[in-house]
Amino acid sequence: MFDSKGKSYLDGSGGAAVSCLGHGDGDVIAAMSAQMNKLEFAHTGFLTSEPAESLATRLVSHAPEGIEKVYIVSGGSEAVEAALKLARQYMLEIGQPERKHFISRRQSYHGNTLGALGTGGNMWRREPFDPVMVSASHIAPCYAYRLQEDGETGDEYALRAANELEDEILRLGPETVIAFIAEPVVGATAGAVAAARGYFKRIREICDAYGVLLILDEVMCGMGRTGTFFACEQENVRPDIVTIAKGLGGGYQPIGAMLCSGAIHDAIERGSGFFQHGHTYLGHPIACAAANAVVQKLTQGGLVDRSARMGHYLESALDAQFGQHSHVGDIRGRGMFRALELVKDKETKTPFDPELRLAKSIKAKAMDNGLICYPNGGTIDGRNGDHVLLAPPYICTEGQIDELVGKLAKSLEDALQ
Repeated sequence: MFDSKGKSYLDGSGGAAVSCLGHGDGDVIAAMSAQMNKLEFAHTGFLTSEPAESLATRLVSHAPEGIEKVYIVSGGSEAVEAALKLARQYMLEIGQPERKHFISRRQSYHGNTLGALGTGGNMWRREPFDPVMVSASHIAPCYAYRLQEDGETGDEYALRAANELEDEILRLGPETVIAFIAEPVVGATAGAVAAARGYFKRIREICDAYGVLLILDEVMCGMGRTGTFFACEQENVRPDIVTIAKGLGGGYQPIGAMLCSGAIHDAIERGSGFFQHGHTYLGHPIACAAANAVVQKLTQGGLVDRSARMGHYLESALDAQFGQHSHVGDIRGRGMFRALELVKDKETKTPFDPELRLAKSIKAKAMDNGLICYPNGGTIDGRNGDHVLLAPPYICTEGQIDELVGKLAKSLEDALQ
């Protein structure tokens, strides 16, 4: 990318993990232009459109088992908001109106509308609006680098972390809980934190035992970002509702979607007959045309596979450059979704003083060095800890990844000196 003065920048984070195809993809632009010449808008209160129907069919064909219906919105926060409302309405439709609580995890982010923000666990974003939000209750994240105990195996930690959900359901009263919402791989708030193996298997068991819905938020980690089309494929877990956005449109149009199981849809169809929700730009034809072209490239075009393959190269390059770095405590992530957690002391995992505002400094130094990346502070608890998130486009070459890692190394050096 080039600024108004002609300076070049390597987009190492895809904006905010959005630009999975990079910029200026001719096929996506052509699909949008063709649709614009046919029909630019159709309000879903009256009409559907071919691009929306085609996109829904394409998404369901690649979705986890049991996911059969698609609700197309304009972004990730809208998708999560729709998921929360659908989950509550489902409980009304099946005669369980006493269910009113959502449970999520600390250090996760689910969107910036009041409902999504209240459900999320990003404390810095939540704090100003806390008095006007309906908040979820929160359990600990599955964050092995910080929370796995000495002498505890990965399996033991996964089980202990997941069992916090059961404890919270029992505390609230099983008959009052609607759903548990989680990111399969936590995004910007904690920096590409994947759950310990077996965690989500146990989460699914707990949800089933108490009639609680499982909502997986794949707004940032889905659509091939972690090396599979849906991130939850790697967990071998079946959600009841899943949300997607960002990579769905690749930045070419604002678009997101909420997908749900056939069982949820059928319960509403047999009951009130309609989902009590809506926005003006649901299923926008031009946005759907763009997303159709993006999803075709991700699946039939092989770019999800490329994300997995180049993700391994990115992992190796980061390990080679930063594996022995005295201030890089953890290198983590999956596919083209990676992060470095920065520490003052590698042995004790002591974070830097938050007053240093290290993430802000790294971002500024990276921009000076011609690199766009996604540093963030508050990694550990909303105040302490720093990380750098990387989410480059799947079309990256090995040479561009080498350039990314080299510029990041210089930026860290500049910020830490």
